[in-house]
Amino acid sequence: MPLGVSTISLLAVLIALFSLLPLGYVVYMTVATGWDTAVGLIVRPRVGELLANTVLLTVVTVPLCLVLGVGGAWLVERTHLKGHRWWAVALAAPLAIPAFVNSYAWVSAVPSLEGLWSGVLIATLSYFPLVYIPAAATLGRLDPAIEQSAASLGLGPWAVFFKVVLPQLRIAMSGGALLVGLHLLAEYGAFAMIRFDTFTTAIMVQFQSTFNGAAGNMLASVLVLLCLLLLLGEVKSRGNARYARIGSGAQAKALRLSLRGYQIPAQLGLLALTALAFGLPVFFVVRWVIMGGPGVWAAEELLPALLQTLLYGAFGAAVTTVVAFPMAYLAVRHPSWFSKMLELSNYVTSSLPGIVVGLAFVTVSIRVVPGLYQTAGVLIAAYVLLFLPRALVNIRSGLAQAPKELDEAAQSLGRPPLVSFFRVTLRLTAPAAAGGAALVFLAIVNELTATLLLSPNGTRTLATQFWSKSSEIDYTGAAPYALLMILLSAPMTYLLFQQSKKVAGQ
Repeated sequence: MPLGVSTISLLAVLIALFSLLPLGYVVYMTVATGWDTAVGLIVRPRVGELLANTVLLTVVTVPLCLVLGVGGAWLVERTHLKGHRWWAVALAAPLAIPAFVNSYAWVSAVPSLEGLWSGVLIATLSYFPLVYIPAAATLGRLDPAIEQSAASLGLGPWAVFFKVVLPQLRIAMSGGALLVGLHLLAEYGAFAMIRFDTFTTAIMVQFQSTFNGAAGNMLASVLVLLCLLLLLGEVKSRGNARYARIGSGAQAKALRLSLRGYQIPAQLGLLALTALAFGLPVFFVVRWVIMGGPGVWAAEELLPALLQTLLYGAFGAAVTTVVAFPMAYLAVRHPSWFSKMLELSNYVTSSLPGIVVGLAFVTVSIRVVPGLYQTAGVLIAAYVLLFLPRALVNIRSGLAQAPKELDEAAQSLGRPPLVSFFRVTLRLTAPAAAGGAALVFLAIVNELTATLLLSPNGTRTLATQFWSKSSEIDYTGAAPYALLMILLSAPMTYLLFQQSKKVAGQ
């Protein structure tokens, strides 16, 4: 007897409907504004300027991240790069530094930084690991037999890479490019600090000046449209080619190419990249901490900010993981077009910037349930919608590796379905669920925009306190919060890296 399939389906439907709330908010506000007013607010020079900034930022940054991510993955996984195991971790390390902390460090180093190219620099250094990690995992599990066959037909190393290896990286590259693009559209703090205007920074300014005005809502609608276009572009770029071989047999071990005279340039290039993306931010954060002296650790807001960050992170991760279970269970144990559509609704919502999700909850809570505005429950709900896929993907993977036959065997021995689920399936899925919860925790620790919009009065998190101090140009006061965020994020980033290796069978 299946485990309450109808009940689980009902829960999954309710979760999917709830996850569509931000998208519904954007549609509703666009309609409520009226066609003439909406067109007047969208078709104006300011929106054209923001659109140009956002498109140029994306068009320049995404290819740079692809080159750095795929190039670094290839050097680490497919060449005789000295210290490749160390470099494998070092290239993932920049993910432990939030983009707005990276921007803070670069402004400390070069106070005159501002504009498009400064945004490209900071965004590229912050987000190229989003391409590197999936590309390295994919290279690690590619069967080199195809490459060996191509080489035997007379193709040189570069021809093999571009004609054989690179096409097999299409899914990893398109997925990584999508993540980079969505982060660029959602990022607020990093670009606000260097005075580079994007839709997200403009929406925040509008919200702070007019509180949920029509102009800000129309900017949000354009931003959502850009996000949906990115999603459609990623789906289109995947193609329909097969990326798995058919047949039995052991996979051969990949042959590493000799770098010969390129060993030193490769080492210097990777050293420069990791120094700029990880070393420089850490150096300036530590430098500001030292300059502030022991007194910076005595700030009365520091301990409450750390405790509240841990509390929100832990509770948000736990709730998100629990909410993800019904959707993951349907996707694995009862796959159908229905379960796929429910799952897709969560991915669409999670692609929306935190500022749009925050505005949706602000509007709904004020107009529908005023008593919920600026409560911890609303903030946790926003975290759930923003980061649900991080838990969903991991739990789905864990459930797929927990044979349902074991659950059925327990029930045949007289265990009720719910008891067998908790004692068998849930125990087997626990490690994957814990990994998903850790990734959600990492995201909550570094989340800024939704927290600024929705947090209850008196709430202090590491991210919001860092932003408050840095906005006041109190860089020494902001440094301890930045350092604590890095220290909390580092273990989770390493866990993400290890998970990618586990998926690749390494």
